[in-house]
Amino acid sequence: MKVLIVEDNLTLLDSISSSLIGEKFLCETSADFDTAHEKIFLYEYDIVIVDINLPGGSGLEIIRELKKNNSKTGVIVVSARDSLDNKVEGLELGADDYITKPFEMVELIARIKALMRRRNFAGNSNISYGDITIITDSREVFVKNEKIELTKSEYNILLFFFSNPQRVITKESIAEHIWGDNMDLADSFDFIYSHIKNLRKKITAHHTPDPIKAVYGIGYKLDIPLK
Repeated sequence: MKVLIVEDNLTLLDSISSSLIGEKFLCETSADFDTAHEKIFLYEYDIVIVDINLPGGSGLEIIRELKKNNSKTGVIVVSARDSLDNKVEGLELGADDYITKPFEMVELIARIKALMRRRNFAGNSNISYGDITIITDSREVFVKNEKIELTKSEYNILLFFFSNPQRVITKESIAEHIWGDNMDLADSFDFIYSHIKNLRKKITAHHTPDPIKAVYGIGYKLDIPLK
C-alpha cells in the first residue's frame, strides 16, 4: 500500500511515516503545498493523509485537485481544526475520513486499514481469488489454505494485483508501488521481473495454476476468477 503524508509539522510527519513504515506501508512525505501538489500529479497513491494548514496553500485544494485527477485514491484529513465547517468542507470535496489532532497512531493506522478495505475489498479483510487468499490485517497469504512466506515486495505486488483484478498493470506502475520516488533510480525493470518470477514460483509450488499473466510489451495482470 502506497501512502503520501502531507504535514508541515516535521515531528508529526516523521512520527506518522515511521509508524506506517513499521506496518509495512510504502510512505512518501511532503511538508508543504507545492511539493504535495507536484507529487499527486507525478505519482499514484492508495491513500493521501493531508493536513489542512500548509505552507504555500491549503490541504483542501490538494484534495480538490486529487479527486479531479484520481478519484480512486483514499483521503484522510488530519488537522488541528475541529470545527464542523472544516470537517464538512473536506468531506464534501471527497475526503473519506477526518481525524483531529492530537491522535494516537494506532487509531490512524486502524482508519487507514478500514479505508482500504472499504475502497478496494468491499470492507473485507480476507480476500480470495482462485486458490489464493490474502488476510490484509495480518499481511498473511495462503494458497489452498497453506500459508506461504512472501517478501515485503512480493506481498505488495500481489496485493496490488488483488486491488486491480483483470486489469493490465504496467511495469512502471508496479515499480512505483515498490520503490515510490526512487523508481527513477532503476536502470531497468529487471527487478520487477525477478520479484514476479519468485512470486509465481511460490504460488505454483502448491499445485495451483499461475495467476499472473504477462501482457507482452506492457506488463502483467491477475487473471483468475473471484471466488
